[in-house]
Amino acid sequence: MTVGLGSCIGTIVYDPVSKIGGLSHIMLPDSKPFEKNGTSGLNLAKYANTALPLMVKELKQKAPRAKFQAKISGGANMFGFKNNLTTANIGQRNVDAVLNQLASLQIPLVGQDTGGSSGRTMVVDLNDFSTLIRVVRQENRYI
Repeated sequence: MTVGLGSCIGTIVYDPVSKIGGLSHIMLPDSKPFEKNGTSGLNLAKYANTALPLMVKELKQKAPRAKFQAKISGGANMFGFKNNLTTANIGQRNVDAVLNQLASLQIPLVGQDTGGSSGRTMVVDLNDFSTLIRVVRQENRYI
């Protein structure tokens, strides 16, 4: 489970055969603006460009022949920006960065609940990959 997904992205990567999966809570699209002295000292789990490759590497150690799938949730526009500046909407930038990373890792996206302006909680059952999304002031849904 990951709680408090506003503009952040919860990303579940899962293998349905081995029933092994991982969940990341991505806060920012890219670590590069913060790499003044390389990645030393950075929390690599916060960034789409570093967290997802690291998580997949760990999962492949447990399930080397896995055929991973992914689901994502979050990416809300929490700060009420109404302009079309892509730099302003960190939620959409996070969604785009996660989708690009999944594509580069050749992991198909099989479920998505992103956007809007409300926070979310994401709960996954590794027995069947069912994923419950709780959205503030909305009915629960599954992806």
